[in-house]
Amino acid sequence: MSHPNSALIQRFYEAFARRDAEAMSACYTPDVRFSDPVFGELRGDEARDMWRMLTQRAQEFSLTFSEVEANERSGSAHWVARYLFSQTGRTVVNRIQAQFVFRDGLIAEHHDGFDLWRWSRQALGFKGVLVGWTPLVQRAIRAQARKGLDAYRSKRP
Repeated sequence: MSHPNSALIQRFYEAFARRDAEAMSACYTPDVRFSDPVFGELRGDEARDMWRMLTQRAQEFSLTFSEVEANERSGSAHWVARYLFSQTGRTVVNRIQAQFVFRDGLIAEHHDGFDLWRWSRQALGFKGVLVGWTPLVQRAIRAQARKGLDAYRSKRP
């Protein structure tokens, strides 16, 4: 029998595949810490709002996940998101390795790792190939993501 935290990870990604940010949020502790190469570190409602924003804006979105493992304290999964990057109209297939820390039957920490240069080559095309690896462009990608999240959060009731 698999560990209950494995079922929690599965529930999270099944909700994500349905674009159900509220069900995803229910898998997190109130003070969850999330991080990834684009948004950096987000805490609590910032992380929940990021998922709300992404699931609402997703175009031509699909998600698969595999290699779910968990024990009492930690877990991991591999997931692949395929979507249309709205700023360029280009298709992105992002392969992500997720790490989790659990507390009280919920996800307390969620860290997604992926190659930002690989993502930028897909999302930005030739520009991403040429300069997507540079710290300057990667900072600009992060700043744009943060700006988008802040704008989204300012419009929420």
